[in-house]
Amino acid sequence: MEIRGERVKILPLKLEDAYYMRRWGVHKNPLLYDYNLPSVTDEEIEEWYYYKTGSRDRKYYSIFNEENRFIGYMGIKNIRKLWRDAVLGIVFDPNYVNKGYGTEAITTYLKYYFFQMGMKRLFLEVAQFNKRAIRCYEKCGFRIIDRYLREFFDQNIDFNNPYFNQERSAFVIIDRKVYNYVYKMKVDRKAFFKIQEELNGKFKY
Repeated sequence: MEIRGERVKILPLKLEDAYYMRRWGVHKNPLLYDYNLPSVTDEEIEEWYYYKTGSRDRKYYSIFNEENRFIGYMGIKNIRKLWRDAVLGIVFDPNYVNKGYGTEAITTYLKYYFFQMGMKRLFLEVAQFNKRAIRCYEKCGFRIIDRYLREFFDQNIDFNNPYFNQERSAFVIIDRKVYNYVYKMKVDRKAFFKIQEELNGKFKY
């Protein structure tokens, strides 16, 4: 299986791709440190890979750019065939964000998801402070349908950090615990079809 866009191609995630992730860059924004790959052994990578790919209710893919470089991975989990929906997750090498690859990868995959897999809707979760990701998702047709609090991964975050101060409204401190707001977003087949026609004219798939 291979899904192609103008600059990206999407293939089933392979173990060799998971090993390559150790060459990725790192996010400098401390709010995004949770997306940085920690120092891990081959055994830990293999454990992660087989967990991600070892269940029928999950599918994971590698994303390659026009230079055939592995720049990200994406997956759908909690696949419910009866309801024809799932939950999207996507992670990129920080060296390749803000270059349009995320929008293209998601749009390319959604064409396959809706029209080849026959799915009806797709959900995702994103932190309110992650405005870059939210803009990307909105370009692909996702809309916010809910907001809720989740315990922040770093309970020792520096409250004087400029990244934190810039997004202070996205955080709440309750009983000395730090929580951040998370958006739940959704796109369905009809909405995706409509936004593609608005952007590109007659929609081809």
